[in-house]
Amino acid sequence: MIFPKWTNRTPLPVAVGGGFVLILVVTAFAYYISPYSTQVGYAPTQPVPYSHKLHAGALGMDCRYCHVAVERSPVAMVPVSQTCMNCHSVIKKDSDKLAPIRQSVDTGLPVQWVRVHHAPDFVYFNHSAHVNAGVGCESCHGRIDQMEVVRQAKPLNMAWCLDCHRSPEKYVRPPEFVTAMGYVPAGNQLELGRQLVAARNIHPPTDCWGCHR
Repeated sequence: MIFPKWTNRTPLPVAVGGGFVLILVVTAFAYYISPYSTQVGYAPTQPVPYSHKLHAGALGMDCRYCHVAVERSPVAMVPVSQTCMNCHSVIKKDSDKLAPIRQSVDTGLPVQWVRVHHAPDFVYFNHSAHVNAGVGCESCHGRIDQMEVVRQAKPLNMAWCLDCHRSPEKYVRPPEFVTAMGYVPAGNQLELGRQLVAARNIHPPTDCWGCHR
């Protein structure tokens, strides 16, 4: 006899244990790519019911009117309350919905907006680098001009980011169309993208240090 008798009882525990590990791995992967992990669809209630569908959609306001630093800063910046009052000191100036904005202007205290898109602390993301490279707002934020309530439209996880970093020609667009919603390239996107990547010397990092600094 080469093996002791107790080895005859090992196949069943090994099979059960292996099946359990397989189920655990599949479950973990399914959770990782699910909206529960990526927060896709997250749409918190804000202190002021601001409608991007109205402002960016129907009125055609450029994203940069409110997010003034998006082309020169790592952060897009939430607009100060006075930016809202540039229009609303005349339009719907007595609306109850705008009371927090008026109070903010009077007190100098910012409105406590609830953050929708959030990168972990160990991830470095620079808005200006992406915008100036020709990555459109809707590429990351979705059709914000159709959202009555802002929600997270993309997973924003590492695999999703690397897909663009490895093949930027699929996504970049001419700089004048960065804030355009519903953008359709004039011709083949891959051909145009390759031209833009070459002309603008776009080389997104794919090493760890590119985003984890």
